[in-house]
Amino acid sequence: MKPTDTNNPDYFHKVVDCQWACPAHTDVPEYIRKIAQGEFTDAYIQNRESNIFPGILGRVCDRPCEPACRRGRTNEKPVAICRLKRVAADHRDADISDRLPIIPKQKNGKKIALIGAGCASLAVANDLMPLGYECTIFEALSEPGGLMRSNIPSFRLPAKVLNEEIAYITDMGVDLRLNHPIKSMKGLLDEGYDAVFVGTGAPKGKELNLPGRQQGAANIHIGITWLESVAFGHLEKIGKRVLIIGVGNTAMDCCRTSLRLGAENVKVMARKPRDFFKASEWELEDAEEENVEIIVNHSPKEFVIEDGRLVGMVFKQVKYEIEYGRIVEQLTIGEVMVPCDDVILAIGQDNAFPWIERDLGIEFDQWEVPVVDKTTFESTLPGVYFGGDSAFGPKNIIWAVEHGHQAAISIHRHCQDQDLHDRLPVLMNLGSRKMGMHEWSYSNDFDPAARRKMEHVELSQRFKDLTTEVELGFTAEQAQQEVERCLNCDIQTVFFDDLCIECDACLDICPTQCLTMIPNADEVDLLGQLKAPRVNPDQPLFVSEALKQTKRVMIKDENLCIHCSLCAERCPTAAWDMQKSLFKFPRAIDYEGQNNNGKHPCQKSG
Repeated sequence: MKPTDTNNPDYFHKVVDCQWACPAHTDVPEYIRKIAQGEFTDAYIQNRESNIFPGILGRVCDRPCEPACRRGRTNEKPVAICRLKRVAADHRDADISDRLPIIPKQKNGKKIALIGAGCASLAVANDLMPLGYECTIFEALSEPGGLMRSNIPSFRLPAKVLNEEIAYITDMGVDLRLNHPIKSMKGLLDEGYDAVFVGTGAPKGKELNLPGRQQGAANIHIGITWLESVAFGHLEKIGKRVLIIGVGNTAMDCCRTSLRLGAENVKVMARKPRDFFKASEWELEDAEEENVEIIVNHSPKEFVIEDGRLVGMVFKQVKYEIEYGRIVEQLTIGEVMVPCDDVILAIGQDNAFPWIERDLGIEFDQWEVPVVDKTTFESTLPGVYFGGDSAFGPKNIIWAVEHGHQAAISIHRHCQDQDLHDRLPVLMNLGSRKMGMHEWSYSNDFDPAARRKMEHVELSQRFKDLTTEVELGFTAEQAQQEVERCLNCDIQTVFFDDLCIECDACLDICPTQCLTMIPNADEVDLLGQLKAPRVNPDQPLFVSEALKQTKRVMIKDENLCIHCSLCAERCPTAAWDMQKSLFKFPRAIDYEGQNNNGKHPCQKSG
């Protein structure tokens, strides 16, 4: 098997799990260490550089980083990475104006139109304003924020937090035009903008056209539209018995909001078993804590109308045959009528672009989704870009932020008449954390503490109004306990084969048996000789060059390593070292320093 090149960022792509699992590539362990040291403002600013909205995402992120957390490999729950973002936001200095990007007074003469004031457009503005662009955001609603404002209830995301983090961007000098829907893309293009970014989300809720739908229309609501009506104060009550159709995160927001509008009995009706739910597990737990009943294996058949009014729904009761986690057969075993006063449909969202003329050169696929380059986010019409849910359909806030980062790079290069696909690489530096024979510049003890449970407002208090935030957040002391659970997956074991004397000390002390020393062979033969079975075949093995004494190779299964540094402490020749991998993920501002050859100053020549 070929030796592994540890100077290649692609190897650490598979190693620095939580950082690379985040679409915006947040330097998770580093800001966690800052929290451990009580440096909350530094942690907030560092986190903001990548995800833009630490206080918002610290409450409502879908947490793609946590399933990749190395702590989960020890049969424990991951570090509460999302909650720790909120810690940095809640405990930072009140005034961070001197830590925000400097906006040049002299503009560069380029004007950018951004449609929709949601997370994707705000991310683009955040990256382009420091470069001297003039950004105009057009928003159909009366307040900015997009789905963060209209679809996430204030008991999960308080308006104060939302307003503050949006203001950090709009106060850069963005021309924010509220109550200003764009009704014609052609008309906007005729205004002479140098580029246009579309960040309008997926604003069209899916319908459920069953018998009785039209007759019961007054009490059958589209989930995202209904949540928007609640958010802007247009709707203040709902019936006592409410059915939620669908079991995604929007459905969880709908059922919990219904309780706060006076509903007494709320049921979430799911077509499939729980293992197939789209909602995040923590959102399901929060809903069930509030006594929402989740009923599985019920497929909607019709709305029941009596005397012109909705009184219930008929569901087919379904039994599923499941093999290897997939449904292979389904059988209807009966029907049941469930009484209700209102139904909220939360079965998905679609893009909607009735305002984009189809003769402009912007192509759409068979589902009416724009054809967008997945690297540059440019449409088939040069100079027009899409991001967030409007680009590839519904995802989440952190994905929209990363789309904004990448679209900003493309817009900047487009305005400079440069190749959009000529992107800067991810740069990596490794630096030793050694401070002494057995001392490291980070906490490497394994803390056996369980994941800190988030405390909530008492049930008796949380339904009094829509604005009572349910989650209380961690105190500084609670955060200290949680950050010690981090296993520092950005601090790598780095092996120097020319220093190894093959004493086997590292193999003896390794608590997870992730190290093996055997003669080199092809991959199949090596796998059969590892000290511990390979659990994750997608995780690349580290394989050293041939060692001097016996020509064996050192093999490390990174999936099993907990970065305890015992191998480096035990090694008598310093063949093992613990080194922090510092990554530089390019943003639009990094392209400002390129020279005439198109290379960034920190790139190696040749």
